[in-house]
Amino acid sequence: MKTKSTDKEILLKGIKFMGIAVSLMFAGPTLLHLVLSNKDKAFYIPLLIIAIIICILAVYFAFKGINTILDSLFKSNKTK
Repeated sequence: MKTKSTDKEILLKGIKFMGIAVSLMFAGPTLLHLVLSNKDKAFYIPLLIIAIIICILAVYFAFKGINTILDSLFKSNKTK
């Protein structure tokens, strides 16, 4: 009886996605706080849009990373 093993290449890819997500999780809210505290500046609207996009990308990369890590653990396609 064969046991399933973790696909380490896919796991590493998932960890990279999670690393990107963590960095975006810090950058997005920080930029959003800085933009919302300076509403009278000239670049308020473009920076607000960029901050919201960064926050959305953080959620996307977190979902993609968790999904990839779970795929590496449970959907092993290795046939040995």
